Amino acid sequence: MAGGGLRAIAVARWPWRGIGQGPLPALLLGLTVVTGLVDAVSYVALGHVFVANMTGNVVFLGFAIAGARGLSVTASLVALAAFFAGALAGGRICVASGPHRGRQLVAVSSAGGALLVIAAIVAAIAGTPVSPAARYGLIVALALAMGGQNAMARRLAVPDLTTTVLTLTLTGVAADSRLAGGSGGRPARRLLAVAAMLAGALISALLVLHVDLVLPIALAALLVEGIALAAHRLATQPGAEWAGAPGQG
Repeated sequence: MAGGGLRAIAVARWPWRGIGQGPLPALLLGLTVVTGLVDAVSYVALGHVFVANMTGNVVFLGFAIAGARGLSVTASLVALAAFFAGALAGGRICVASGPHRGRQLVAVSSAGGALLVIAAIVAAIAGTPVSPAARYGLIVALALAMGGQNAMARRLAVPDLTTTVLTLTLTGVAADSRLAGGSGGRPARRLLAVAAMLAGALISALLVLHVDLVLPIALAALLVEGIALAAHRLATQPGAEWAGAPGQG
């Protein structure tokens, strides 16, 4: 009885409730955790480069060109190129999957999960310290996966869930608040997205620093494949409100 009451309260307070998105927000929150996991791996263990946050890479590229220590022009360019290629592939996969948004999520996440599995295998074989060849192999695999994920999230267009970028999310919390003269916006959605990425980054950094590089990559792969499987099962249900065109909220 108590469990049912708690579930009812959780459903009633779910910030994406009633806007036609079905299970997509929960699935994309899981992918936001994945972003934190992989960006922590790349920054902490692969030489101060991001595989999901391309704004950071553009800035790092400028710093590296200027001669800042600890940054690499090559690593930033490789990450940017791989992310671009992943986003291109993710967009094409979404189109090939048809208009059903659940199938788009399944297809792109399955491909991304496979890339993360490859990255975990490379990390396990390479060991530590990571050799230059393994480093660039990991950057390419992870950035490809994150580019595809970002392209898919853009097509799904779930409000306040880009899965890889938080700048506009945090801006919205402040700029849309009543304190700023706004309507209040949807702070719960945005804060959940921030918390999801923070949790992934914290867990990953702890694992990289104190255990092993392989674990957070393997955890990311497990999460993505689990999300793909859940989306596949949910997408087969007839008449799902979230199947078609993206909703607004």
